Amino acid sequence: MRIGQLARRSGVSVRALRYYEEQRLLESARTPGGQRDYPDEALERVQLIQDLFAAGLSSRTVVELLPCVSTGVATPAMVDQLIIERDRIAARIQDLTRAKTKLGRVIENVTAANVAQD
Repeated sequence: MRIGQLARRSGVSVRALRYYEEQRLLESARTPGGQRDYPDEALERVQLIQDLFAAGLSSRTVVELLPCVSTGVATPAMVDQLIIERDRIAARIQDLTRAKTKLGRVIENVTAANVAQD
């Protein structure tokens, strides 16, 4: 698929897709006319990259870890890094869950106070 189609289907800008290629996160073939041509699997890879970025991983870390996603093979160092990142994400989820709970309580208190005033 062409870069514009991948951008539309993934919800990622063309500029971001070019950046992903510059960072070696994504690969494309070139048509005889020089246009980028992505395999169908590129959509799933872009979504994974987006998820990893949203989880706070840097592009450098993602570049280091993506080969084991593609091949299913990882060095012991890669496995260690995957575990570290997973645990960091789990801790972040716990922090976000606590913050969500606290905001929920604030909303309940404010709502109850507003109802009492009416």
